[in-house]
Amino acid sequence: MTVTIRLKENGPLLVEGEYTLVDPNGNEIPQAKRALCRCGGSTTKPFCDGTHSKIGFQAATAAVASSDK
Repeated sequence: MTVTIRLKENGPLLVEGEYTLVDPNGNEIPQAKRALCRCGGSTTKPFCDGTHSKIGFQAATAAVASSDK
């Protein structure tokens, strides 16, 4: 089973593949969408509701190299 998570530019995390989303108490969260909020402003957390575009969310657009040496 492979899960791919794609970062949309200044937008949500798009999850591709089969996965289970679990809350801090171990309860499974029904999958309402494949887009997870990354801006923190969604009213439907953990899912994206498009708020990122309304609040001008700016995200890092590329992976950052590890500083472990």
